[in-house]
Amino acid sequence: MLDLDGVVWLTGQPIAGVPEALANLRARGVRALFATNNSAPTVDQLLARLRKAGVDAEPDDLVTSAQAAAGMLSPGDKVLTLAGPGVREAMAARGVKVVAHGPADAVVVGWTDRFDFDRLATAADAVRRGARLIGTNEDASLPTPEGLVPGAGALLAAVSTASGARPEVAGKPHGPLAELIAGRRSDLRVVVGDRPSTDGRLADRLGVPFALVLSGVTAQGDPVGDPAPAVTAADLGRLVGELPTRA
Repeated sequence: MLDLDGVVWLTGQPIAGVPEALANLRARGVRALFATNNSAPTVDQLLARLRKAGVDAEPDDLVTSAQAAAGMLSPGDKVLTLAGPGVREAMAARGVKVVAHGPADAVVVGWTDRFDFDRLATAADAVRRGARLIGTNEDASLPTPEGLVPGAGALLAAVSTASGARPEVAGKPHGPLAELIAGRRSDLRVVVGDRPSTDGRLADRLGVPFALVLSGVTAQGDPVGDPAPAVTAADLGRLVGELPTRA
């Protein structure tokens, strides 16, 4: 299982060596499942970015925190979203109705660059009136080629603080997304990611080793916490290149 942001790309721009690494895996007959906490892109947008990175993937090769959040709801529920198009797509696929204002059964918070005071006030008010507060993920930051920017976790924290509610979280390393992954692939062997607090803990939850790459959030010398990675590499290209010696 490969994370996307910080492993395959930075805001859609392929990281050097990734196309060759993925081609190398395919040549060995190794299948990749891509799992992302970034709920903003739609499935088609993610597939287009993968093609740009030299990867031909199908919708079944993708698991997103938006899909995990939708799975926490029931068809017919009314949901107010503070999130991007990927969440709205997942809600529609689940049969959930997206509303602009309360009352609502849930408020779903994901990454969006359209976060402002009015949207925060509307979301917090709906939660105070009884809506569940669901976060697609709690990542504090998102890696980009220019550095880290605020992640969905920062937006979720604002709604949680304003509403006084503790959120339910769908994405890595929590149960809803882990269950989607386990249901999609029964032969998972390793989780590759750039964030030990999410990817590492997800690997631990799934009972497989964690491979850490230093091309995203975590840099050389940063503390990696617990569980420690089974292997660390500068990026996916070098990780795959070292696989024969580490087998």
